[in-house]
Amino acid sequence: MTYVVTENCIKCKYMDCVEVCPVDCFYEGENMLVIHPDECIDCGVCEPECPAEAIKADTETGLEKWLELNTEYANKWPNITMKRDAPEDAAEHDGEEGKLEKYFSAEPGEGD
Repeated sequence: MTYVVTENCIKCKYMDCVEVCPVDCFYEGENMLVIHPDECIDCGVCEPECPAEAIKADTETGLEKWLELNTEYANKWPNITMKRDAPEDAAEHDGEEGKLEKYFSAEPGEGD
């Protein structure tokens, strides 16, 4: 089992999860974070820290595409271990439907 970041992180990109991760397995894209599934130790401390409730256990049904996306981009994007401020319009996008198709960017974020 691992945890994965799902659609609601897109355009929200809260980083509360990053600062509690004991193994620094978060990677930063331009407008979302992902978890490296081979680095995640399944401790679960990140899940309740996400204000957007975008982190889920990969054992939940229907998360296969998110596991694939997290795996792919964790190998492309820079590691992030320090919390930064969320985008100014994060609250406006929290809970919005269809964010993957509308907003996802494959561009890397800043990282540490």
